[in-house]
Amino acid sequence: MHSYLCSMTSEVQTLINKGEMLPIMEEFYTIQGEGYHTGTAAYFIRIGGCDVGCHWCDVKESWDAKLHPAKYAVSIIENCKKLAKTAVITGGEPLMWDLNFITSELLKNGIQTHIETSGAYKVSGNWKWFCLSPKKNKLPLQESYTIADELKMIIHNKNDFKFAEQEAAKVNSNCILYLQPEWSKKELMTPLIIDYVMQHPKWKISLQTHKYLNIP
Repeated sequence: MHSYLCSMTSEVQTLINKGEMLPIMEEFYTIQGEGYHTGTAAYFIRIGGCDVGCHWCDVKESWDAKLHPAKYAVSIIENCKKLAKTAVITGGEPLMWDLNFITSELLKNGIQTHIETSGAYKVSGNWKWFCLSPKKNKLPLQESYTIADELKMIIHNKNDFKFAEQEAAKVNSNCILYLQPEWSKKELMTPLIIDYVMQHPKWKISLQTHKYLNIP
């Protein structure tokens, strides 16, 4: 796994390598705002660390894992158990870390495991829902295309429709396809997405409803 802090004790680094500790930017209970599970309650676990580098990323503060304290996975699971039956693990890029331990423990406690990932790293963890959101800077590995339940393509400009089709051709036949306007371009791109979906009905529209509702 990825080195976390040069000054970290070897014990903590070992626990991070095993996935028993993770650099956590934030964890919170809210309503899923995007994609297939929009409108459902979920506990979000945002892991620090990402090198994909999307210029329009709305959580750039997650990129540097060293800024976020390592927490014990068991304590995160305990927090989740008090509130939710679904956990969404996101980032950053969560697959930079070993997620086998946290997902196995969540499932043992009856909590559904969802991930939102670029797919750029080897898959770890046991997932009940796998949301793949490919980025041009660092394309997904084949395994992510194979297992994706949901493909969420962010539309920032007109060229992104071509990229979306390119990526849709790689996923499995049961994968649900979504186009989502990048938030800062939503007024410009949403009408184009509406027209595109009407002309290409294999796609659905995803909106960041949590931002309209002003919730995390």
